[in-house]
Amino acid sequence: MSAVKQFYQLTVELIQLLGKTDVERDGKIVRIDELLDQREALMKEIVPPYTPEEAEFGKELIQLDARLAQLLQAEKLSIQKDIKNLQVKKESNTKYVHPYQNLSTDGMFYDKRK
Repeated sequence: MSAVKQFYQLTVELIQLLGKTDVERDGKIVRIDELLDQREALMKEIVPPYTPEEAEFGKELIQLDARLAQLLQAEKLSIQKDIKNLQVKKESNTKYVHPYQNLSTDGMFYDKRK
């Protein structure tokens, strides 16, 4: 099997994996990383001249790669959102447990007279 065809199949598999929402995120990320590493190795093997079949795969790969970039970006944004929510929860929890821990006394006026 040619490197272009393998690259095409890995790209399709990546798109399908990113499209699934019922998969556990940690396992999904590990699998995505594996597939991206395999694609990177195959990129080095793809060299001209191309057969007509490989040229067709290449045209389709351009469109699939744009779709893959969108899905990867969406997954990244989802992860960033979850991390931010987790940080906010953690911060609000520490504020609840220690409500007076981070009070600033700078600029405070204390009047001794009553």
